[in-house]
Amino acid sequence: MQKVFDALIDGYLLDKVGISENFLGLTLSQNLKENLVKLFEEKKLISAKTGNGNETNLNALVRSDKIFWLDRINENPNENAFFDVMDAFVLFLNQTCYTGITSYEFHYALYEKGSFYKKHLDQFKSNASRQYTMIFYLNTDWKLDDGGELCVYLPDFSINISPTNGKCVFFKSSEIEHEVLMSHAQRMSITGWFRVD
Repeated sequence: MQKVFDALIDGYLLDKVGISENFLGLTLSQNLKENLVKLFEEKKLISAKTGNGNETNLNALVRSDKIFWLDRINENPNENAFFDVMDAFVLFLNQTCYTGITSYEFHYALYEKGSFYKKHLDQFKSNASRQYTMIFYLNTDWKLDDGGELCVYLPDFSINISPTNGKCVFFKSSEIEHEVLMSHAQRMSITGWFRVD
């Protein structure tokens, strides 16, 4: 994994946004996608809110995705394999970049046709614990006209990142505004944050 970790961070340091085309590997990505599809079919996903703590808000005009939080307590072998990779990545970040990461949180996200998430920052105004955002895409056979790009706003320009299968995106939660453009097909991902608590 060292080469994969190095390549992602090299891209982040160069462009403020790191991108890896196969961070988790195709087998784990496929298994996680199957988990997400099963959770969706079992109606276990909930409508996502904005805000944190006691100040959360359900506003479909801002975001219209559905989520389910990953947790080792679920005792799902694929989620636990994912967390094993995240534990190794945290160790890498702390040893090579001196980030001081103490925890993380991740959820599945499913955007149905017509869903989106308006421009925002991932770090809360009332809580600065989220340091880095990481997104993993689980969309096989994604086509250009399916939309659903991640639009990332950099100081002088913006870039659109297609949510193709296996792709991973990494950036600073407090610095990079971004949005999910309207999806014209079912769009699946895992999104999360590395924290300093």
